[in-house]
Amino acid sequence: MFAQLSACGGSAESDAKKRIEPVYDKKSGRLTLLKYDANGNGKVDTWSYMDGARVVRIEIDKDEDGKIDRWEYYGPDQKIEKVGLSRANDGKEDAWSYFNADETLARTELSTKRDGKVDRVEYYDKNILTRAEEDTDGDGKIDKWETYDGTRLASVAFDTTHRGTPDRRLVYGADGSAHLEIDAKGDGHFAPLKIQK
Repeated sequence: MFAQLSACGGSAESDAKKRIEPVYDKKSGRLTLLKYDANGNGKVDTWSYMDGARVVRIEIDKDEDGKIDRWEYYGPDQKIEKVGLSRANDGKEDAWSYFNADETLARTELSTKRDGKVDRVEYYDKNILTRAEEDTDGDGKIDKWETYDGTRLASVAFDTTHRGTPDRRLVYGADGSAHLEIDAKGDGHFAPLKIQK
């Protein structure tokens, strides 16, 4: 960061240094935290937790309301491993996004009850949601599966018997129609529900 600012001129480098406050461990002298005023308004809005020169985690309060909006977690290779978010914008981390090597979104894990336990996972291909799995009753087992066709919800399957596989599936047509299918044997073969008259 400082090398880039040096190339811009002495005043830019000086301004940046004024906006960064390093914090060191009192015993070891090792860098543990960088406090940063990203927009230069005199208020710290970014905290980089350090292990010497290595970034461990960055917390950002972009709207400066005193609550963290974004958490960035870094691996030993200094590449971002995941990004935490507060969906309610209240400073409570309840969603975590993971990325592919090409920096496209791979999956998002959500704590829908906001208790820190992941109960929904959404999977992406080229930043487009393709499927999701959810534990709707909190027993630690997936009981709801969603599949998507582009931006359209194509089907939702449910495990109503707690056997670990879906036994009911709603299939949605591109025209907005829907029909129910059942897997009575639990072997992965769904058949349309026949209504008795």
